[in-house]
Amino acid sequence: MAGKFVITKDRRGEFRFKLVAGNGQTIAISEGYTTKAACVNGIESVRKNAPEATVDDATLATV
Repeated sequence: MAGKFVITKDRRGEFRFKLVAGNGQTIAISEGYTTKAACVNGIESVRKNAPEATVDDATLATV
């Protein structure tokens, strides 16, 4: 099964999306958005900007 984006509303009334893997595990949770349209726009931004994102491991800092 493919992953999916799930839109929810938090206690403060803000919209958030989470990215859920095919196995049901939550991979990421967004910031809060004041409108549902802005939340959907955030999902589209992730789809557009992260298909080939690299990993920057900040734990490997040099001394």
